[in-house]
Amino acid sequence: MSNRIRFHLDEQVKSVIARELRRRGIDVTTTVEAGLRTQSDDAQLAFICQEKRVLFTQDDDFIRMASLMNDHPGIAYCQQGSRSIGQIIESLVLMYEVCTPEEMVGRVEFL
Repeated sequence: MSNRIRFHLDEQVKSVIARELRRRGIDVTTTVEAGLRTQSDDAQLAFICQEKRVLFTQDDDFIRMASLMNDHPGIAYCQQGSRSIGQIIESLVLMYEVCTPEEMVGRVEFL
């Protein structure tokens, strides 16, 4: 397993967040790029588990789903409208800098 977190951004996340994370050298995929647009939350969860990517989402359905399992690669959650794009980017960069993929397994991080 890589020693750095790799992120996957859910469908409703602004594309500028992916662009800015990539500009900082962070490995990011998006729902649209992965061909998962309009797919179910279960399909999204299966993708992050297969790819071992921490999901960044603003969809609280994933919080419920995460409570039912403890082996997902991690979820970073931010309630829509509660943080600016800049604050979200800063929080994800900080998570990338201080957390390992192993530390994120089964964990939900609230931004």
